[in-house]
Amino acid sequence: ENARFSLKEGKKADAVHREETAALVELAEALSLSAFPQRIEAFDISNTQGKEATGSMVVFENGRPRRDAYRRFKVRLAGKPDDYAMMAEVLRRRFARGLAEISDPTIAQGKFSEFPDLLLIDGGKGQLNVGIGVLKELNIEGLEVIGLAKRHEEIFVPNRSDPIVLPLKSPSLLLLRRIRDEAHRFAIDYHRRLRAKRSLSSTLDEIPGIGPKRKAALIRAFPSLDRLASASAEDVRAATGIPLKLAERVIAHLKG
Repeated sequence: ENARFSLKEGKKADAVHREETAALVELAEALSLSAFPQRIEAFDISNTQGKEATGSMVVFENGRPRRDAYRRFKVRLAGKPDDYAMMAEVLRRRFARGLAEISDPTIAQGKFSEFPDLLLIDGGKGQLNVGIGVLKELNIEGLEVIGLAKRHEEIFVPNRSDPIVLPLKSPSLLLLRRIRDEAHRFAIDYHRRLRAKRSLSSTLDEIPGIGPKRKAALIRAFPSLDRLASASAEDVRAATGIPLKLAERVIAHLKG
């Protein structure tokens, strides 16, 4: 029975691998890529009116997510929200770090030193031009880059005014959408966590007796208002080491 199960699962895995490879081959042909897109990196930005803006980098290799290679970026750009400038910052930091890792053997390898065969940016022609501009600024040549616009799932490529439109159910487009959606999920998840942390930090500032060290301890142990509010004073004391009466004051403040 174990051998039969293993054989069945092996056949399933082989079929999935063939489908993923076929989708990548179809993608390479449809976009006239210069190389097989074994490694695809996708980038997205998430923010609320420019606050707690985050960027995501997700990596797919051979059509499958490689989650250990995912990276998050806390956008440093301040001032008026500008999605183009935020995307430029994230791409610049990713590839500048990669170039630094490649050129300096003392820097730890592996995080950014491996470059993609295809760079996928969430957005249309404007976002694509941002990506092209960053690569040109850093003197990176030969890297394929495309933009995937959500509205009509149009694919924008360099040196072409009209987008490429693939059949909605084509394996290659379904793969691109899956990668783009994963980048969006990863970005918005980090954004929500930062927003929750900021909300908790602001609330703790209102409580007498909670200084910077105690606030940091509370945020480490309970990264959101909901988690802290649902805890008991004993839980708070045990997790952070703050006095029980102060823990009770914190809980009372959150529930008041």
